[in-house]
Amino acid sequence: MKITFTNKRDQKAELIAVLVGQKATLSAAAKEFDKASGGMISAAINASDFEGKSGQMLDVLAPAKVNASRIILVGVGDPAEITLRSAEDIGGRIVARGRVAKGKSIHVIADVLKECKIDGADLASHLAYGSLLKSYTFNQYFTTGDKAKKPTLTKMVVVGDDTRKARTNFATLDKIAQGVFLTRDLVSEPSNIIYPESLAKKCKELEKLGVKVDVLTERRLKDLGMNALLGVGQGSARESRVVVMEWNGLSTAKGRKAKEGPVAIVGKGVTFDTGGISLKPPGGMEMMKWDMGGSATVIGLMKALAGRQAKAHVVGIVGLVENMPSGTAQRPGDVVRSMSGQTIEVINTDAEGRLVLADVLHYSQKRFKPRLVIDLATLTGAIITSLGNEYAGMFSNNDDLCEQLSAAGEAESE
Repeated sequence: MKITFTNKRDQKAELIAVLVGQKATLSAAAKEFDKASGGMISAAINASDFEGKSGQMLDVLAPAKVNASRIILVGVGDPAEITLRSAEDIGGRIVARGRVAKGKSIHVIADVLKECKIDGADLASHLAYGSLLKSYTFNQYFTTGDKAKKPTLTKMVVVGDDTRKARTNFATLDKIAQGVFLTRDLVSEPSNIIYPESLAKKCKELEKLGVKVDVLTERRLKDLGMNALLGVGQGSARESRVVVMEWNGLSTAKGRKAKEGPVAIVGKGVTFDTGGISLKPPGGMEMMKWDMGGSATVIGLMKALAGRQAKAHVVGIVGLVENMPSGTAQRPGDVVRSMSGQTIEVINTDAEGRLVLADVLHYSQKRFKPRLVIDLATLTGAIITSLGNEYAGMFSNNDDLCEQLSAAGEAESE
């Protein structure tokens, strides 16, 4: 979806969304539309229970004298309580409602954001960011039915005052969204499309953004002694890979010591996990295409960092394998020697993630000597048993880092 910013209130859009504060108080722009429609907006509010509370929405269909199929009133509650995060939610709700209305373009009248404690341009850019994230679809494999239809809403115009600042802010957020979309694409693809070699090729595409990408083939992995990782993939017809992606944006940054190591982000990339010889139950096994979610997150992160030219030195490393049962597969009871020289007895071949990460984590520390390492992995279903779907499991040997990550998660409602 294309998103632009303007300070011109255009009444010729197919859909018009108007942000309304608590007690259904109409902003100056909303009053203009109400007057242009012969009072239809105020009449609709008086005839309904719409009070402008956060989350409330009211459609005014076929408004008279206004060249739009409908005006959507969007409750935002007390403007003083709107945060950057809640602005994103508002944008998401607008897109969801716009899709139902099946319009191609929507103008969002956001002048109520001027009344907020946070800068209106900042809020407008985050509203647009939330709208963009909500606009994502992955439907290329559907050939019939409603799921095969592409969303009709393709354009949004955010109407506000400081459009230059909003546009500048959104340019950065848009690059983050593109990284999110890449991650969503990768985890949505089936395993006959995304496997170690093809996922490594996706990583190579980041070179166009200035990311340094090094793909380690099985021969190189054997030379390095990554036998724990290779043991997981030895039952598959697909060769395993490790991909190193490096973004160094510190060449023009100040305040960072040159001798300080990079941040290392390590991702588990089991592109399909059958459990190996310790075969998983067949019910729901199709979901095991998502066992590479950690690696997909790392890849999307590297795209976001490079896209917004982040002033940071970050190394993303992903271990890519396919865990399959076959005559060459690793057996329960096998003993492998990891890259660190330690031996590992494999009791259950469905404990494959820790074998992959043992080698990749050791490699990241030995080669790059990072100042900190963050490991992202779909490591065990026991986390869902313990914490449900509300929280991710986080383990750290550094309380300060743990608190920073937790605070970041709270800020993003993750």
